[in-house]
Amino acid sequence: MASTKPTVLQFAATSSSLSAKVHPLVIFNICDCYVRRPDQAERVIGTLLGSISSDGVVDIRNSYAVPHNESSDQVALDIDYHHNMLMSHQKVNPKEVIVGWYSTGFGVSGGSALIHEFYSREVPNPVHLTVDTGFKNAEASIKAFVSVSLSLGDQQLAAQFQEIPLDLRMVEAERLGFDVLKTTMVDKLPGDLEVMEKSMQRLLTLIDDVHQYVNHVVEGQVASDNSIGRFISETVASIPKVSPAAFDRLVNDGLQDQLLLLYLSSITRTQLGLAEKLNTAAQIL
Repeated sequence: MASTKPTVLQFAATSSSLSAKVHPLVIFNICDCYVRRPDQAERVIGTLLGSISSDGVVDIRNSYAVPHNESSDQVALDIDYHHNMLMSHQKVNPKEVIVGWYSTGFGVSGGSALIHEFYSREVPNPVHLTVDTGFKNAEASIKAFVSVSLSLGDQQLAAQFQEIPLDLRMVEAERLGFDVLKTTMVDKLPGDLEVMEKSMQRLLTLIDDVHQYVNHVVEGQVASDNSIGRFISETVASIPKVSPAAFDRLVNDGLQDQLLLLYLSSITRTQLGLAEKLNTAAQIL
């Protein structure tokens, strides 16, 4: 009876000496892109730039975000934007090449394999950097991964992310900035309407304080101060006299202009999203 050779499930061999080193500027840039992300985006992804030394150390020195749309079963990248940004960066520093890509969040997510496959066509064995922007317990979880092929015999089944050593070196000034970043919890930058609302609330609070002070002076509960009185008088005199009807008309006109701009920007964003998906589908086909 002829003996049959058993089929072995195995991983492709990887270099044990492969490691990564990331500069603090990259982490700051990733966190800044995260707080400026679109309202619908749960995470941001981008390209990592740097160099690879002869001893297998990946030096990550720069990065830029890449717009993308992500769902449960597909990921669409703005490939044209990625290539244009790469050309712009290499005009400034031609020694910086693509070494991988990054994503925000804790660990590897479901769509990471699709994105990693795209970057594998850009550079051999790219590094995947994950940055947990939540900074839970004032600690930053920053990890680096490489893709390892899982094969059954001669057939490749899937790819698995394997963590590699990551070095985050900082000088004292960078360490101080990084510590401040960890303690400053900002999930997203406030919008224009939120900033205006907070400003109006602050203004109403100041007006109530002035009104209360004047009442106390008139009732004799607080001693009068001529300098404060002159300051309040000059402030009130600087306010233009506008009737309530004219003020409402001005506010409504400005609001209509803002709504028109929002409508036009929404149409433009929709058209760009459709063009991005069509362009990505055309390049895949």
